[in-house]
Amino acid sequence: MIYVNQAGYSKEGTKRATIAGTESFILHAQDGREVLKGECKLQFDENSGENAAVVDFSEIKEEGKYYFTDGNGEKSAEFVIAEDHYDKAFKDVMKMFYFQRCGMELEEKYAGKFARKACHCKGGYMLENKSIRRKMLGGWHDAGDYGRYVTAAAVALAHIFYGYEMFPYAFDKDLNIPESGGIYPDILAECKYELDWILDMQDEDGGVHHKCTSAGFCGFIMPEDDDLDMVITPVSSLATADFAAIMAQASRIYGAFDAEYGKTLADAARKAWEWLIKNPSFVFENPKEVTTGTYEDLCDADERFWAATEMYRLDRSEEAKKVIMCTMELRIPLFSLGWADVGGFGTLAVINGGEDLFGTDLYNRMKLKWMDEADRLKAVAENNAFGITLRTIEFTWGSNMVVLTNSMILAVAHFLTGDESYLKAAEYQLDYIFGRNAMDLSYVTGIGERAFKHPHLRPTEADGIDEAIPGFVSGGPNFRPCDEAANLDNMSDKPAMRRYADDMRSYSTNEITIYWNSPLVFMLGYIESLK
Repeated sequence: MIYVNQAGYSKEGTKRATIAGTESFILHAQDGREVLKGECKLQFDENSGENAAVVDFSEIKEEGKYYFTDGNGEKSAEFVIAEDHYDKAFKDVMKMFYFQRCGMELEEKYAGKFARKACHCKGGYMLENKSIRRKMLGGWHDAGDYGRYVTAAAVALAHIFYGYEMFPYAFDKDLNIPESGGIYPDILAECKYELDWILDMQDEDGGVHHKCTSAGFCGFIMPEDDDLDMVITPVSSLATADFAAIMAQASRIYGAFDAEYGKTLADAARKAWEWLIKNPSFVFENPKEVTTGTYEDLCDADERFWAATEMYRLDRSEEAKKVIMCTMELRIPLFSLGWADVGGFGTLAVINGGEDLFGTDLYNRMKLKWMDEADRLKAVAENNAFGITLRTIEFTWGSNMVVLTNSMILAVAHFLTGDESYLKAAEYQLDYIFGRNAMDLSYVTGIGERAFKHPHLRPTEADGIDEAIPGFVSGGPNFRPCDEAANLDNMSDKPAMRRYADDMRSYSTNEITIYWNSPLVFMLGYIESLK
C-alpha cells in the first residue's frame, strides 16, 4: 500500500509518500504512463504496525494528476501536483466556522445544500440564578454537539489571530459569507461572530462564565430542532484569563479597521484582567447538574501567563510583566497550543510583540524554548516512515490537533530562522492529515479521493444529505478509544495509528471541533504566504 497527501503537492516542494508491505513502487500519470519507479528498504514502524519506508518523488515537477501502484499492483489515492493544490482546502477549512454558527439562519446562497434554519434563539439562564437570562445569540457550536465554550473559542481564535498577525495577506480570501465585502477580511468577519458572543459571557465585574450549553446533550437532531434550555455556568479563572488574552489581541487586529470596536474589545480585556488580579486563586466549578463537555483544567497558571503577555502588549502594564516573570518560574509548557495548555500562545505573543517591547532577555528565553521544541519535533518527524511528530503514547483524544499544532511550532521555527528543514517537517504533518497515514484517509471532509465521511457531528447525521459538509477536521486516532464504535474491546490489537473509526458514533476518534480546524487554518495560511 502507498499512502499519499490526497490534497496534492506543490511543483517545487518536497514530495513524500509512504509505502508499506512491499518494496517496489511505480508512479503513474493520470493516463497510466509510468513516470517513476523504484524500490525502498522497509523498516518496522511502531505507530502504524507496518513495515514501511519513505518514497521521495520530489524530482517530479510537471503539473497534473498522478497515482502510485505498489509491488502488488495496489493503487493509491489520486493526487495532483500543482501550485494551487491547497486552495480549496484552505477555503473549506475557513468556511467550516460559518457552518458552526449558532443563532442565525444559514441561507442557501451562502450554505448551498447545507442551508438550515436559525437555532438556539431563546437565550440562556444563569445556573446560579435561573431568574436571570441573557440573550446568548451568536458564536460557533464548539464541536459535534451544540454547546459553546469560552476556553475552546479563545483557543480557536488564537490559532487564527496569531497567523493573521504574522502573515495577514494570506487570509485575504472570499469565503462567501453574509459579511463578505464589508470592512473586514472575511476570516476576521467570521471570527467577529464568535467574539461578539464571547463578549456577552462577561459579567460587569469582569469575570467570564465558562460555557453556555444545555444541561445534557441533545440527540442527533438539527440545531433548530434542539429546544433544550441553554444553561450559563459560573465564572472561571480559566475562561476569564483566556478572554483577557484574546480580547487584548483582537483589539489591535480589529482596531485597525474599526477604532470603536477595537476599544470595546480592549476595555473588555482590561475588565477581565482586573478581575484576575483581584482573584489570584484558581477558580473553576464543574456543575454536577450539567453533563456536557467540561473543558476542565486543574491549573490556570498558563492561562494567566497568556493573558499577561497580551495585556503587556496592550498597556505595557508592569503588573502584567511581573505575572509573566513569576509564571515562567513554574515550568509551564511554553509551546503548547491546545485548549488545556495555552502557554505557547504566550510565547507567540512575545515573539510577535518583539524584542524591543519585551526586552532581549525575555524574548530570547522564549524563542529558545520554542526552538528547542521545534528541534525535538523535527527529529521525531525525520525518523519514521510517515514523517509524523507523534510517538505511540501521544495518539491522544484529538491527536490530529496535536499533529497540527506541532506543525505550527515547526512553521514558526521556519518563520524565525528561514531553515527549510523546519518547513519540510511542518509540511509532513499536513501530508499526514490529508492522507499519508495508515488509515489511507484524508482527515478533512471533502478533500481528497478517500476523505472521511461520517464525523460525529449532529447536522451531518440529521440533515438527510449523504455528503458531509466540507472542510471539517476529524479528531483522529486515539490510543485509548472509549465509545461504541471505537473502544479497547475492538481495537486493543491495533497499532496507535489505526485506532480510529470513520463512524458518527465515534466521539473519541471522529468528532470535530473548532479548535481542530483552526491550527489547519494557520498552517494553510502559512503555506499560502510562501507562494
